Amino acid sequence: MELKLNKPICFFDLETTGIDIGKDRIVEISIFKVFPNGNKESKTWLVNPTIPIPAQTTAVHGITDEKVANEPTFAELAMQVHTMIKDSDLGGFNSDRFDIPLLAEELLRAGVDFDMKNKVSVDVQTIFHKMEERTLSAALKFYCGKSLENAHSAEADTMATYEILKAQLDRYPDLENDMKSLSEFTTRKKIADFAGMIAFDKDNEEVFTFGKHKGAKVDKILETEPGYFSWIQNADFPLYTKKVLTAIKLRKLNTK
Repeated sequence: MELKLNKPICFFDLETTGIDIGKDRIVEISIFKVFPNGNKESKTWLVNPTIPIPAQTTAVHGITDEKVANEPTFAELAMQVHTMIKDSDLGGFNSDRFDIPLLAEELLRAGVDFDMKNKVSVDVQTIFHKMEERTLSAALKFYCGKSLENAHSAEADTMATYEILKAQLDRYPDLENDMKSLSEFTTRKKIADFAGMIAFDKDNEEVFTFGKHKGAKVDKILETEPGYFSWIQNADFPLYTKKVLTAIKLRKLNTK
């Protein structure tokens, strides 16, 4: 089954120096863009992360410091990446919890004002886990009858993700072939930031999910304890979380 698209969707995968969204860096990114008219575009970049790649991480994806030493940094690639994805929805495998948050950090760090306001995301892993609960390799075998060659290569993983989503739509008639519907199905919880530090409560108002103000409404804390905002802005929190918190603060000021 081909995807029914109202706008392009970019399937992408990252290989990184580790799994800390705030501190780790991209070493490879592959983007596979599918247009509503069926056209497709693919780009893959190796990236110099500017920090050492741990040996245990290299053991997973095979990318060494030497391999990326002469490659561009993400700051040098940021505008190319953003140009490719800015008009598109996003798709990936575990992308809502890892790839999108880490990509957002890298783009913001490079001075590119990335957000998801006019996008939806489809996490193919969530569909898989809700329906079958297995890994990417098993998903490709289960849905497509194929073996995943070059696992943990960003390009191979990206193409596998695209093939799996199409096969999932064939297999599950209850899944609607619509990116907004698939995004809603793959969303685990309603959060305001990628890191899940600010979520929405039953009244659709932002609340903190951590620390001494866990469960408290963000706008109330910003009003009664303004120093808490400054503490977060100056502490080691994800850049996107800081951006969301700033937007809430500005919204509050504009409604006074």
